Amino acid sequence: MGQIRITPEKGSATQAARPLWRNFDFLLLWSGQLISTLGTNISHLALPLLILALTHSPVQAGLFAAVRQLPYLLISLPAGALVDRWDRKRTMICCDLLRWLVMGSVPLAFALGHLTLLQLYLVTLIEGTAYVLFSLAQISALPHVVTPEQLPRAYALDTTTEYTGTLLGPSLGAFIIGLAPVVQVGAIIGYLVDSFSYLLSGLSLLRVRASFQVERARNRAPRRLYHEIAEGLRFLWQQRALRLMALLTALVNFLQSPLDLALIILAQNRLHLSVQFIGLIFSAGGVGGILGGLLAPWLHERLRNGQILSASLVVWICAALLLALAPWSAALLIGKFLFSVSWPTYAVAVVAYRLRQTPDELQGRVNSAFRNITYGSEPFGSAVGGLLLVALSAQAIFGLMVAGLAGGLLLACCTRLRKI
Repeated sequence: MGQIRITPEKGSATQAARPLWRNFDFLLLWSGQLISTLGTNISHLALPLLILALTHSPVQAGLFAAVRQLPYLLISLPAGALVDRWDRKRTMICCDLLRWLVMGSVPLAFALGHLTLLQLYLVTLIEGTAYVLFSLAQISALPHVVTPEQLPRAYALDTTTEYTGTLLGPSLGAFIIGLAPVVQVGAIIGYLVDSFSYLLSGLSLLRVRASFQVERARNRAPRRLYHEIAEGLRFLWQQRALRLMALLTALVNFLQSPLDLALIILAQNRLHLSVQFIGLIFSAGGVGGILGGLLAPWLHERLRNGQILSASLVVWICAALLLALAPWSAALLIGKFLFSVSWPTYAVAVVAYRLRQTPDELQGRVNSAFRNITYGSEPFGSAVGGLLLVALSAQAIFGLMVAGLAGGLLLACCTRLRKI
């Protein structure tokens, strides 16, 4: 199948000529996401603290984390097809309003004395489902808010927003929760802040003037959902470069899934580092992610996508090798930084290429199919990594990462990926 490129919508030439920082629609979309991402990271800290305070059960806290991730595994493929059927802007606004209501129901129920674990499970499941729909609609809409040339920079800013939320959200959440005399009340305040962040995101979307998709044929007969899902999977598989990117990214995600757990075990068991230093290691990852997001557009303008993929793999191999041989604590900071700084550049190359090669009517389905393959490898990687850490040392796990990433580098250098 030949390559298909997306062109800007008719009537958007004036807006398309503007620099990204003067694109009012993109700034509204991005700023709303920045606020809601901070709110989400606050509630992600508040949830386990609230569950532990209410039940004193780590098992319950782990179950809630699993429920939050469940929608991506169960509904991402049909969600992609629905996003292609529905109005994307309306879908995103409805998801934000739904999250505002369900997250706000937690402080209300707590104030009335009727908060239950069942409600918290339902809120977590609904919020996770709305996130899946929202994120698929957002990435599918991006080519209609910016020009094709601006896609790498726009997605890099999105990635930087995620890392900023990861870096600042837990600290801000800890500060907000610490304002209350007891943890339960502080966690409830965190939920309230997150709820309002979704309301602000939804209000910002209402002011976006650009359409998030091309006009669909109104008289087209509806098809069965599984036919539309199959169409997205078929397109992804027939595009050789996209197929190879999906397989490579699935391999990388599988290999890096136990990274944080292995870092913690190495820090505690061999180097006997404090919890505060472990927190510093993860902060180094957040800083690396933000720096990588800032560098990604600059690199994308100077290197081919294939060169970026290969360079990222080389950096990850060096980082894993450093951690495998690391006899000192500073190596953990450097290794985590190197792993994180390369992810935005890798992701921008993959996503920008995918968005440009996919026709608009397939964006939701192809994005969901790609994510289902690449995200789906993460739970398996975490499970295998956890099992191996019982029998092997953390440094041995990093050694296996080196071998696996070297195989990924061969895939990037010896296939069509090197030419894109």
